[in-house]
Amino acid sequence: MRISELRKAIDEIDSQILRLLNRRAELVIEVGRLKAEQNLEYHVPQREEEIYARLAGENTGPFPVQAVRPVFREVISACLSLEHPLRVAYLGPRATFSHLAAMERFGLSAQFLAMRSIGEVFAEVEKGNADYGAVPVENSTEGIVSHTLDMFVDSSLLICGEVVVETALHLLSRAGSLAEIRQIYSHPHALAEARKWLETHSPHIPVIETSSTAAAAETAASEPGAAAIASELAASLYGLNILQRRIEDHPNNMTRFLIIGRKPTAPTAADKTSILFSIKDRVGALHRILQPFAEYQINLTKIESRPSKKRVWEYVFYVDFEGHASEARVQRALEALRDECIFLKVLGSYPQTRRPQEV
Repeated sequence: MRISELRKAIDEIDSQILRLLNRRAELVIEVGRLKAEQNLEYHVPQREEEIYARLAGENTGPFPVQAVRPVFREVISACLSLEHPLRVAYLGPRATFSHLAAMERFGLSAQFLAMRSIGEVFAEVEKGNADYGAVPVENSTEGIVSHTLDMFVDSSLLICGEVVVETALHLLSRAGSLAEIRQIYSHPHALAEARKWLETHSPHIPVIETSSTAAAAETAASEPGAAAIASELAASLYGLNILQRRIEDHPNNMTRFLIIGRKPTAPTAADKTSILFSIKDRVGALHRILQPFAEYQINLTKIESRPSKKRVWEYVFYVDFEGHASEARVQRALEALRDECIFLKVLGSYPQTRRPQEV
């Protein structure tokens, strides 16, 4: 076939895809109507995960399997906006990595609400002003985001999902070269992640901390001689030049974000559960806490300790493990833990997200 004939065939297929998308949208609107009549939940996260897994498994052609999820994420996001637009709070302003994580999880058709702090993200979801929130919990270089863990101690919200985002950092400015830069702005974590580059290339330029990488980009857009360490999305939104790409000290720098909501998530094929607990201060207490996980063959993926802030030298432990809280073996393990804990709180069970390099 000639190129013109192939292009004509492609155009016909595109038209077919559009007709099918509109048919899908019509069905989603009908589903939304029935849900409203029966007072059912509009958004069912595990349903999306099932769709992604099924379609990836059905893909036998040359279309890249890693592209299945992002393509259908936008299809699902657009259709959900017809049924019931999702409101998602995140640590703003626009173009933070929290914003990127929220878009990665919910697609571009959701309504995104920029908050000034992690505490405000929790508050908006708790009050029902947002359906979900996206909050950072750990970075592969700098470790845990302690403020997020502290919020879970008193919050009634549950973890509904997780998103892992590659946090590529760039030096952004209205200036045309590094020689014109007089000060560099960014969030403390981003500054720490680019420490070696800063020490090597700009040791005498003052570094100023900001509340977010996007706030740094906002400042760089309005202040002559200012630069920001932020994302490529920030460069686009704030009209900044990228003076230097990928200045993070470690390649494959990842940040994990938690999706928080008010209702639990049903089981899927591969889940993770997060818990918080405080243990009695006695010899061997931590060993006894971990023993039930080994006994019931539950794989721990993370354990982190934080001061309880209620008593001196009292600590709260944050643990992630594979499995769903509804599973019998997980329930037995949690019951065994309760006897050793001052308190035990299940933060939620949710679908595991594969790291980008695992896709």
